[in-house]
Amino acid sequence: MKINFTAPHQNDIKELMYIEDSGFTPDEAATEEAMLERIEIIADSFIVAKDEQDNILGYVVGPVIHQRYITDELFEHTIPNPSSAGFQSILSLAVHPDHRGKGIAVELLNELEKVCVSHQRQGISLTCLDYLVPFYEANGYCNEGKSASAHAGNVWFNLVKDLE
Repeated sequence: MKINFTAPHQNDIKELMYIEDSGFTPDEAATEEAMLERIEIIADSFIVAKDEQDNILGYVVGPVIHQRYITDELFEHTIPNPSSAGFQSILSLAVHPDHRGKGIAVELLNELEKVCVSHQRQGISLTCLDYLVPFYEANGYCNEGKSASAHAGNVWFNLVKDLE
C-alpha cells in the first residue's frame, strides 16, 4: 500500500476524531476543539497518512517544545512551533482501527523524524502507557522513567529519541 503524507485540513476533522476516539479513552483523547486548534496552529508538525483513495490511515501530532519532556499543559493549549531547534513532542499517534498492525505507526514516526531533522530539532519526546514502551523502544526511543504527567489519571512514561 502506498502511503501519502500530508498536513491535515479542517474538513478532515470527522475522520481524525474517529481515529482519535478509537485509539484513546475518553479521558485521554483530544477534544474536537483541541484537534481543530492543532490543525490551525501546528499543521507543520501534524502529519496525516492517507492511502491512494485519500482515506486517512492515521496521524501523528504535537507541538515543538523547549524542554525535554511533555507537560500536561500541552494537552490544553497549543503553541506555535519555532522554525528550528527544540524537541518535537507527540501528543497523539493514532492509526485507524481497520489499518492497525500494518506498520503505519512506524511510517508516521519515520516521517516525523525526517521533518525534525530538516528543522534541526534536538529530539522527539512523548509520554506513553507502560504497554507501549516496547513499541517505542523498538523504534529507537529511550525510556527515561515515569513522567510527572497526571493526564487522564494514568501513569505515563517519558520516551525520548535524541536526534543530535
